[in-house]
Amino acid sequence: MQFGVLGPLAVTTDAGEPVVVPGTKVRALLADLLTNRNQVVSADRLIDDLWGDDSPANPAGALQVRVSQLRKALNNAEPGARELVESRPPGYLLRADSVDADRFVELTRSTDADRLTAALALWRGDAYADLADAEFVRAEATRLAEQRLAAHERLAEARVARGEHDLVAADLAELVARHPLREGLRAVQLRALYAAGRQSEALDSYADLRDRLAEELGLDPGPDLVALHRRILEQDAGLSAPPKAAIIRNSLPAQLDELVGRAEAVTELRGLLPRQRLVTLVGPGGVGKTRLATEAARTRSCPDGVHLVELAPLPAGDPRIAEQVLGVLAVREAAGTTLSATDRLVAALRHRHLLLVLDNCEHVVEPVAALVARLLRDAPEVSILATSREPLGLTGELLWEVPPLSLPEDGDLDAVRRSAAARLFAARATAQQRGFRLDERTAPAVAQLCRRLDGLPLALELAATRVRALGVRGVVDRLDDRFRLLTTAQRDVPPRQRTLTAVIAWSWDLLDGPDRTVLARLAVFPDGCTPEAAERVCRTDLDSLARLVDRSLVVLDDSGVGPRYRLLESVAAFCLDQLTDVDDVRTRHATYYTELAEQADPELRGADQQRWLALLDAETANLRAALVHGGGLRLAVALSWYWYLRGRLTEARRALALPGDAAQEARAAAWRVGFALVQGEAVVPTDVRAAVAADPDGRGAWFAANALIDHSDLTLSAELLPVAADPWTEAAVLASRAKIAHVAGDQATLERAATRSAALFAQVGDRWGRLQAAEWTGGLAELRGEHERAADLHREGLRWAEELGLWQQVGTELSWLAWLAVQTRDYPQARELAERAYRLAQEQDSPSALVFAEMSLGLAARRDGKLDLAVPHLTRLAQRGRAEAQPALYLPPVLVELGHAVEQGGDPDGALALHVEAFEVAEAMAAPRDAIYALEGMASAVRVPEVAARLLGAAAAARLATRAPSSPAERDETDRVTERVRGALGRDRFDALVGEGAKLSPGEARAQL
Repeated sequence: MQFGVLGPLAVTTDAGEPVVVPGTKVRALLADLLTNRNQVVSADRLIDDLWGDDSPANPAGALQVRVSQLRKALNNAEPGARELVESRPPGYLLRADSVDADRFVELTRSTDADRLTAALALWRGDAYADLADAEFVRAEATRLAEQRLAAHERLAEARVARGEHDLVAADLAELVARHPLREGLRAVQLRALYAAGRQSEALDSYADLRDRLAEELGLDPGPDLVALHRRILEQDAGLSAPPKAAIIRNSLPAQLDELVGRAEAVTELRGLLPRQRLVTLVGPGGVGKTRLATEAARTRSCPDGVHLVELAPLPAGDPRIAEQVLGVLAVREAAGTTLSATDRLVAALRHRHLLLVLDNCEHVVEPVAALVARLLRDAPEVSILATSREPLGLTGELLWEVPPLSLPEDGDLDAVRRSAAARLFAARATAQQRGFRLDERTAPAVAQLCRRLDGLPLALELAATRVRALGVRGVVDRLDDRFRLLTTAQRDVPPRQRTLTAVIAWSWDLLDGPDRTVLARLAVFPDGCTPEAAERVCRTDLDSLARLVDRSLVVLDDSGVGPRYRLLESVAAFCLDQLTDVDDVRTRHATYYTELAEQADPELRGADQQRWLALLDAETANLRAALVHGGGLRLAVALSWYWYLRGRLTEARRALALPGDAAQEARAAAWRVGFALVQGEAVVPTDVRAAVAADPDGRGAWFAANALIDHSDLTLSAELLPVAADPWTEAAVLASRAKIAHVAGDQATLERAATRSAALFAQVGDRWGRLQAAEWTGGLAELRGEHERAADLHREGLRWAEELGLWQQVGTELSWLAWLAVQTRDYPQARELAERAYRLAQEQDSPSALVFAEMSLGLAARRDGKLDLAVPHLTRLAQRGRAEAQPALYLPPVLVELGHAVEQGGDPDGALALHVEAFEVAEAMAAPRDAIYALEGMASAVRVPEVAARLLGAAAAARLATRAPSSPAERDETDRVTERVRGALGRDRFDALVGEGAKLSPGEARAQL
């Protein structure tokens, strides 16, 4: 968060977005905290500063309200920023690390003219201008105003010292008029006027100061100013302007259009140039190095100028660099000289203070490096700003990599407008076609275009020239033929920049044969690669890769799980056209990634699971390419578990449909069946048995058998679960048995299986597995009515799932938490959690997760009395559950909830039919808890109170027998029914009938109807 006090109080995010701080008192509070930033300000002092003698009735409460409003304003702009305002006894503290006043003070510690200019540019008006009357800002505002004046004085002195006396004399006139008694300002003005040849004006200014001092203060000028006056009268030669340098002109080209998206880069470079004698801008062709260099240099003030030396016209390796510089500087060769061009240049620049911009050094890098090294050594006031596709490789060189422009995160209009790449394209497209607009209609295509062109300014500008003929969508559609598309007929553009092909070919032609081969082979990696992959597939070494990185043809990305080499998409397309052994390289590529996937498969079930997930995530594009180019079914089987963990079910099924040899087909069979079942398809039992029987290691067999559970085929699932051959498979099988036991209400088996599963998964270090086991230990806690413990287990599971990026499991844990919130009557929280789970399930295309989330949505809405929301969800789920080959596990509770909703809507007969259906499905599934819930539902809908009482008694007895107590929300239902039936029968009669019902089995109770 950026805070501004050098003018009206201002707050912006780090991205530059303004932050609205509402209300006079809240702004005053912020100002008070800013004047004491990073220090505790007592609450008493803040109250006194904000209200003085007119404090409110509850001043502490009023202050807390203002603090809360300030925190909210900051947090709305930047999530987490509320923490900047800390509560610390005896008051509050503002953590402010980025305040313009602090930057101003830091810059003014220098006597350098550029830094002083930058410091004064931070001011937007008087300090705390909109709070100037507040006593608590007065001291700091006065101090800052004094420092501002002192900075003006030092800047004027620095400019006079380097010969800008005419400009200084003009600039100081207004400042002296506003501060006529300030002797420091007068002294600089006198020196500037005298050096500019305006001696009489200098003497008049001195006389004006002397008279004012005498009249207003009764004082005489200080001794320093008196001495300066005497030197002016004596025409002291030391006060004269320094002799004009022979080299005084700048040779930068005029700015023809706006530089878009580089404001921060220009600012950073302008700050570097006064401190660094050699800065080299490196980056790929077309990234905008030349334009950035000229704009950064444009405001650099050097007594002997700033000069652009174009090296692109020189042939590759041409040693005549010094001659090119001499020509730009217009330094002529003296008659009869025998000095070399380099010696003449050094002699001419030895006592000069200037900045040389050496542009396009890459094809003459060796002679440029030699000349720059000599200048740095023998011309101490000369600075160099170079642009090159590779470093000069000199001591003291500061490399500044020019990145592509920022890309849109998505096609949303606001996101596109924030992107520098999109802003540049829009600006250039508008120049080509007046009717072009970046709006909701064009934003998605512009976002896609910017990403496909990697944010390269030149490529974007070339693309913009085609908008007039093709429109944005037409340009995007033709990007696969980008080298014919991206050309320009602009006559003032250098030939090497008129086509995208020429831009890349310029760099390609500078490579030797072996490096060209490596670069071309790197193009088979669709999304970069690790150093090991590059060495194996491209048959190269790190030295060659390092040279390509130095020449800005390969980008080293170290922001992920490890270093990766990447090619920009346009560079990759160019290089792929140059690749002569493409089939051999693709075969090596497929082999490498197949072996990587086979290495990863067991690691995804162990302690290093998170790292391997991230590694395979980074290689997604390469793995997909390897599937097509030789990896086939062998690779698909190796990736099956990874795809399941990441929820890429359709991708897995498509890849597993590839043909393979007999061994691969056997390994793939169970995975094919398992993924079909997970996606909600019905598979006939004989096909499931055959696939499971063919599995060689048991893991695919477990996967298919486990998927059957969500199809309610619990008997077949239990039968097909394999005998474990290793601890991981044993743990997975136990987790499945725990899930089956949960449905059956078998708490002893559930506890035993879930506990053993958790221990085994912990032993092998599989956090996904521990999540599965924890899901069913949480399910056991929920069965027993231990809702808070269950919620704690699922909250921990949610955290693990989010850390691993297992979004299907994240949705499951959210649905569990939503279910538990329903049971504990927190219906708004349940809806919020269920909605999050539902969105995730839709994104992940996970049918089982979608059902669980929608069920929680329906339950929460029904229990909260929102029948209009509940009935559509519950009806859709009921229809879906009935349509499956076997009744779905979720069908009984959904039918009961729908029955309650129908009853509350005034149709008790319809409700009773739904409750009876739910009971019969639960009995068929051997799901006693669901059967009990259905009995309670029947009691709520049946018209005969005697039958209702017996049903309630049977349900209560069954709950005791199965150790499945009612949740608070379920008790609300039974309490409602109990009160109604007891009122109809009388207490004694009701209690007697309940006692009769308690002797009935659930089936016998159902027969009462």
